[in-house]
Amino acid sequence: MAEATLSSKNQIVIPREARRAMQVKAGDTILVVSRGDHALILRKPDSYPKAIRGVGRQLYSKNYLKKERSSWD
Repeated sequence: MAEATLSSKNQIVIPREARRAMQVKAGDTILVVSRGDHALILRKPDSYPKAIRGVGRQLYSKNYLKKERSSWD
């Protein structure tokens, strides 16, 4: 685990290992998501649709859609 220190100008340097893992470089845009007293630092995706493609694929069983449509009759 790497550490970063907040400067007097409220800036941090993202440690090298984190930059490599996130595949970011100088000039890239990152997202900072605050959740109470925690923050997540994420690389901004080039395309949001591509980034979330397939996320819900395993949420429903194979026959869910067929059963749902048959219930409409």
